[in-house]
Amino acid sequence: MTERESMPYDVVIVGGGPAGLSAAIRMKQLANEAGKEISVCILEKGSEIGAHILSGAVIDPRALDELIPDWKEQGCSLAEVPVTDNQHWMLTSATGKLAFPHFMTPGWMHNKGTYTGSLGNLCRWLAEQAEGLGVEIFPGFPAAEILYHEDGSVKGVATGDMGVARDGSHKPDYQPGMELHARYTLFAEGARGHLTKQLKQQFALDADCQPQVYGIGMKELWDIDPAKHQPGLVIHTQGWPLTDAYGGGFLYHQANGQVALGFVVGLSYKNPYLFPFEEFQRWKQHPEIRKYLEGGRRVSYGARAINEGGWQAVPKLEFPGGALIGCSAGFVNVPRIKGTHTAMKSGMLAAEAAFAAVAADRSGDELTDYGVAVRESWIADELKLVKNAEPAVSKYGNTLGTVLAGIDMWMRTLKIGLPITMKHKPDYTKLWRKEHCAKIDYPKPDGVISFDRLSSVFLSNTNHEEDQPCHLHLKDPSIPISYNLPLYDEPAQRYCPAGVYEIVGQDEGNPRFQINAQNCVHCKTCDIKDPTQNINWVTPEGGGGPNYPNM
Repeated sequence: MTERESMPYDVVIVGGGPAGLSAAIRMKQLANEAGKEISVCILEKGSEIGAHILSGAVIDPRALDELIPDWKEQGCSLAEVPVTDNQHWMLTSATGKLAFPHFMTPGWMHNKGTYTGSLGNLCRWLAEQAEGLGVEIFPGFPAAEILYHEDGSVKGVATGDMGVARDGSHKPDYQPGMELHARYTLFAEGARGHLTKQLKQQFALDADCQPQVYGIGMKELWDIDPAKHQPGLVIHTQGWPLTDAYGGGFLYHQANGQVALGFVVGLSYKNPYLFPFEEFQRWKQHPEIRKYLEGGRRVSYGARAINEGGWQAVPKLEFPGGALIGCSAGFVNVPRIKGTHTAMKSGMLAAEAAFAAVAADRSGDELTDYGVAVRESWIADELKLVKNAEPAVSKYGNTLGTVLAGIDMWMRTLKIGLPITMKHKPDYTKLWRKEHCAKIDYPKPDGVISFDRLSSVFLSNTNHEEDQPCHLHLKDPSIPISYNLPLYDEPAQRYCPAGVYEIVGQDEGNPRFQINAQNCVHCKTCDIKDPTQNINWVTPEGGGGPNYPNM
């Protein structure tokens, strides 16, 4: 075995999203203020910062204001499009619509003072600020393995080997991974991080919280007719076309004559025949949505799982030698459809705890000050207000659930608060057997407003080196055909928004489960929804996956 080289740092951050970048910037700010030298690096699995970042996005700048107060004056592109009009619709049918009056929702739901734009571009700008402060950023180097000290504390991470063939042999360009050792390692992998899964199990981080639940969010970027473009218009929808699941759509008028639109389906759905991608394509055909798209051109597509468990699903955040930040921990405010500001704030709080520890010459212990700081911060205040919203809609459906969630949010806003915290069940436990569910007849794509998955994946610029080990591991390769197919008609062939999974040979009586790993957009839906938890997503060779230019 080739010996791996190692590099020492004070702090290693896994993931170059808003949480990881904010942590790095805050760490360097504190070091500069104290006149101390602290080494910080970020590992990012995408080919560049922002390549794997996908969000709506309407961003609350609260954390950014705290981190870099003069961000507007420094030319951050987020300032280009403030939200000017916020609308919420209930789609009652394939053609019907009801608009929610503003007075029916608490003021903090109205998007006052927020901005709409590309979260990927915001991360690229944050990376510039971080590098300007001396942070080392390594894109295209995914953290593939957690390293431990003999006492069980986290020692750091190792990047994946490069140049390994599909059969496991070493190709001529083989390079072993690099070990990065740190006093503290912060994990900012995003929703359903593959190392975060291991840490939760290793340190029982989720022993005292509810299981995390998720939605799958699919997004497209369109160039639309300039006459239809209204910069700053933000629209959210509920209702049609979903019946068996909760979720909804969004349409944001952003800069340069573009709209970002997308659809989220809660992964707690029961019907194995439900096809989230096709629900998205069907939603675009609603006349109130279609009218914005006619005469336009689709330019990008992507998909990503979203944490939806709320405050009660936030695990223990710290463990010996490190901490979870951002969506690795799950700080999304589901009713507001926002998580960037809370992710950034969590990274900042973790950085403050880690800086204090490093400055005191500590290493490898638990950053307990971080967990306390989060519980005492506005992150906790905000998420506690909405903790029953997702489980209410998931349990009681879009109509009744929305009413109950609204009542609960209003009562908590008024400091009354219902004395309950609703619980979750893992998404993979929710599927019903196929004989108890009706098949869903989805219309064929018209190639103008609606499209198929393969042409969509093409627009995500997804690429993986084909001659490498498959990064989608089956714990038992027989389960898809012997169990999932007869019981659920193998739902992986529908829940994946990128066409990774197929059943081939079924018409000939010899069905086979095929994995098209090169299509994977790293959304993690398979890792979440598979009913036997048989699929384990691990990181592919560095730089593989989508390359989102403006998402």
